[in-house]
Amino acid sequence: MVKAKIHTVQFRRKRERRTNYKKRISFLTSGKPRIVIRKSLCNINIQIVEYKPEGDSVVLSANSKELVKLGYSLNRGNIPSAYLTGLLLGQKAKKKAVKEAIVDTGLNTHVKGSRIYAALKGVVDSGLKVPCSEEVFPPEERINGSHISNYAEKLKKENKEMYEKQFSSYIKNKVEDVKKQFNDVKDKIMKV
Repeated sequence: MVKAKIHTVQFRRKRERRTNYKKRISFLTSGKPRIVIRKSLCNINIQIVEYKPEGDSVVLSANSKELVKLGYSLNRGNIPSAYLTGLLLGQKAKKKAVKEAIVDTGLNTHVKGSRIYAALKGVVDSGLKVPCSEEVFPPEERINGSHISNYAEKLKKENKEMYEKQFSSYIKNKVEDVKKQFNDVKDKIMKV
């Protein structure tokens, strides 16, 4: 007699590669709120989420679209905007008396110096206690946007046509210095 193989059907969210249940269990057993960082091409969304038996509940959230109200007119999907969004969430967390959390990056690939870690550095710099290594954060020149300014200046001298094409939104919004606008918005966030 030949034994038939039993096929176990995985959970739908695991089949769709939307949830890693082993990771999720480790987050939930910690008992701490999670900082959920999600990115798209044009925005960064960061939330503080707590587990409840009836379903997760979002305590706080910050989106890079909120930076526009503070005077940020640059790309909202880059490293400087990710940092500022993290800083904004951290300031909101202070007001709600959230003192510590753990990071949930979901199924994103962990790349040292990426937008996810820039957002995490913003959260850490605001005073929220998050267990992480300083090595994964991007360097300061990438966080404050000086690398963008340097590249724009170089391109402006070498190829004016390419500069006008790549930095058309900066020209349209009359942005002269990325670092200056970054620092202005950062100061406004710290006063929130």
